[in-house]
Amino acid sequence: MDLIQVTATVWQLPLPVGHVHFVRLLDGFAVIDTSVPGSAPAVLAALAQLGGRPEDVRQIVLTHSHFDHMGSAADLVEATGARVLAGAVDAAVIRGEVPQIPPTTYTPAEYALHQQVLADLGATSLPPLRHLPVDVELYDGDTLDGWGEPVHVLYVPGHTSGDIALHLPESGVLFPGDVIATAGGRALLGPFNMDRVEALASFRRLAALEPEVLCVAHGEPVLSGAGAVLRAATPDADWL
Repeated sequence: MDLIQVTATVWQLPLPVGHVHFVRLLDGFAVIDTSVPGSAPAVLAALAQLGGRPEDVRQIVLTHSHFDHMGSAADLVEATGARVLAGAVDAAVIRGEVPQIPPTTYTPAEYALHQQVLADLGATSLPPLRHLPVDVELYDGDTLDGWGEPVHVLYVPGHTSGDIALHLPESGVLFPGDVIATAGGRALLGPFNMDRVEALASFRRLAALEPEVLCVAHGEPVLSGAGAVLRAATPDADWL
């Protein structure tokens, strides 16, 4: 897949299920989420397109513990030696110490989408999910070092119990994890939530940041005017 340049220092690698983002750091790269198991070769090939070597990856940030976000993290750690950063609440799931608790119910629209995703994944042969250690557990209000500008960690539960988002207020970039998706130029509440009420509250918290750029894991990035796109969103009505 072709890389999409989002800003001067951010790129999206669009993948069939779960996009990966690269951020150029002061001394290398950060990778945000890792897509499904078996995606490491594509991630490393994209890194090479950016002029990076595996050892240049300093951080792998996991926004949450679903397999289409942490799926290739173990392989990438082995290839790069990078540190893994993830929300404290989801860290035990990522390590394999506790099971992932699935959503209790789907709306009809979510069920149809879920069946389509399963059918698409069933057409491919994915390796098994590998759990891995988390080097740094992140909490609401934490900041990340080495990015060349402030990076704020936000705890935004609802999709899972431990979702985090990353906000770069100077450049106006927001990485919302799966709290926000896009489709057809619209911002949507991400589907398949453990707690829809919490997810809606997290959506509104992120929308209130008025970001300029939105880097979603599902859908196309919003390269400018993301605040207006989020103001026009109707998350309460999504997936019903």
